[in-house]
Amino acid sequence: MEKPPFRQNQSCGEWELKERLGMGGFAHVYLYQHHETNEKLAVKMCRLELTPRNKDRWSREIQIMKKLNHINVVTARDVPEEMTQIALNDLPLLAMEYCSKGDLRKMLSKPENCCGLKESEVLSLLNDVGSGIQYLHENKIIHRDLKPENIVLQNINGKLVHKIIDLGYAKDLDQGSLCTSFVGTLQYLAPELFENKPYTVTVDYWSFGTMIFECSCGFRPFLHNLQPVHKVRNKGPKDIMAVEDLNGEVRFSTHLPYPNNLSRTLLEPMEALLQLMLKWDPVQRGGKMNSETKKPLCFEVLEQILSMKVVHILNMTTAQVHSFQLTPDESLHSLQKRIEAETKIEVVNQELLQETGVSLDPRKAAAQCVLDGVVGLTFCFKTGLSGLCHWSHSSQILSSVLSERANLLFSSLTVTFTKAGKFVQKTHVRTDK
Repeated sequence: MEKPPFRQNQSCGEWELKERLGMGGFAHVYLYQHHETNEKLAVKMCRLELTPRNKDRWSREIQIMKKLNHINVVTARDVPEEMTQIALNDLPLLAMEYCSKGDLRKMLSKPENCCGLKESEVLSLLNDVGSGIQYLHENKIIHRDLKPENIVLQNINGKLVHKIIDLGYAKDLDQGSLCTSFVGTLQYLAPELFENKPYTVTVDYWSFGTMIFECSCGFRPFLHNLQPVHKVRNKGPKDIMAVEDLNGEVRFSTHLPYPNNLSRTLLEPMEALLQLMLKWDPVQRGGKMNSETKKPLCFEVLEQILSMKVVHILNMTTAQVHSFQLTPDESLHSLQKRIEAETKIEVVNQELLQETGVSLDPRKAAAQCVLDGVVGLTFCFKTGLSGLCHWSHSSQILSSVLSERANLLFSSLTVTFTKAGKFVQKTHVRTDK
């Protein structure tokens, strides 16, 4: 974002121009703030010269935006009357809610996300963008230009929420209609759009699947540094990745590459989701439609992923993280038996602590590992004959493991370790990057 050179006055009545948020092929977006209320608006305005085609696109975007109302689609606002003076032509302005956390591309470009986002962030993306896409499709709208630059982030009540923006390429679908014209961002386009063939809502499945893959692994799935269509055409129905080897041969895979930040438990269902969304055949893409829910199989798989309760157990003896999917109403003892099978730490010698340092209650369900709906780490210590936790290198393990596995956690942590109600040790670990 940059301070804009702006020919008009910096203020429009009570609204002050703060900065330019972005610029596209035919429009710029500016941030305005109200002097008294501090309300912020993102105002999109067209450039002076527009082709008839782009004028139609602009009018269509405003019409679509004004009729939508969903938490995961950016909301249109009324244009303040005093702002009409800043229009550069006779085309109307578009005022929208301002999302202060930037876009998904900015997030993906951070060095710590070179191998993909944190698991919790990937799941949040699945929930938010998936919900927004379904809402658009239910309203007979295909976006046609889904990409990280068109997903913005907003902090709502302490939670980061994804919102879909830029409906300039969106298309109203009449019942049973097919579309044929398109100009958009090539790297996220479904194959049929390259060939100017008729297309339906399944073009958004391909774009969404491409984003999910990139957010999971840090790069796009199909020859991310090349124009992919002519070589990716030969991919199998379940292939979700194509890379070019040193000999120029294209290699396909049905699996997510490593390294990534997804737990072992989530890998298989995530691959199943991507195999549905990244099918080459647009008719098969997304899977069969459920006649009762009116949803394609891909969104049912997505909902199954989001409903999974996965806990991450940090073995403080070996510094390994073990992930387990909880069954409904699973007891803590049942979870401990599974921990014993993987770690060889007997249930009687396990001391399980939450991130807050509080011991887990054996009378409660294993779901107590999930704090306020957020999955973090549960620390597993091995107790000795004296009943006290083994503490050798625990602080070092916390520091190194949490720094390396920030995909699971938080920026800082204070843990107070107790046994039988007695203070043992407190440690504070920072994992800021």
